[in-house]
Amino acid sequence: MSVIEVRGLRKSYPDTVAVDGVDLSIAQGEIFALLGPNGAGKTTTVEILEGFRKRDSGEVSVLGMDPQVTGHDAREFRDRIGIVLQSTSDAGDLTVAETMHHFSGYYANPRNADEVIASVGLSEKSGSLIRTLSGGQRRRLDVGLGIIGSPELLFLDEPTTGFDPEARRSFWELINSLRNLGTTILLTTHYLDEAEALADRVAVINKGKILEISTPANLGGRSTSLARVQWESNGAMIEELTSEPTAVVQRLSSQFNGEIPKLIVSRPTLEDIYLEMIEAVGGSVE
Repeated sequence: MSVIEVRGLRKSYPDTVAVDGVDLSIAQGEIFALLGPNGAGKTTTVEILEGFRKRDSGEVSVLGMDPQVTGHDAREFRDRIGIVLQSTSDAGDLTVAETMHHFSGYYANPRNADEVIASVGLSEKSGSLIRTLSGGQRRRLDVGLGIIGSPELLFLDEPTTGFDPEARRSFWELINSLRNLGTTILLTTHYLDEAEALADRVAVINKGKILEISTPANLGGRSTSLARVQWESNGAMIEELTSEPTAVVQRLSSQFNGEIPKLIVSRPTLEDIYLEMIEAVGGSVE
């Protein structure tokens, strides 16, 4: 069952076309990553889906509703989604528990605040002031606030910006646990390894257009790309591009009578493919 359906979405500003005919379909329980350089149209697209920005044209259905609804329908819509923004500025002089219990009062069917605190790994910080939390702990609180209302759909905007590697891995485990509970997640990120680790599918957007939607493994023909085999010979590194890396390794093994010096076999990473796609349409990767 689709949670998000978008057809022919368009949004323009006086000096630019931000979204130019975007089509999307996101299934229930899926983690879907929207990738693209700054100014590609990611933020505008997501804000339209969240109901914070009006579209010029196109059809949009989120949880079976038009996110531009007003009145009672708008309250119902807000009650069914969760949003974790890239940066927040909550009251730093409230404790984690006070903040979570306060926000739970905004929803018709909130989760138990203490259980949410535990689920995001902040039980030991429950009585701590928000301003004393580390960056990783603060991000966990943000996610807790995003899921306190029992959302069917969670929007995550650059969730691990500024995280150290250990905190990022821990956060990934948390996101996967939410998916296992049936939550659909729309993720925007500049970290390609994050998209590969979390997303069932990814969409690459540039200049307001979707370039491709696929799994991380198959994006841009990645799964069938030539492999790069590298080895050392006479003090220099040699490389060969091939569709049959096993045959090359077998040949080299015979040539070197066993161990191949400094052997490396690799295929293009998701980042390699992504950069090629952006550059092919004349986009900036900054």
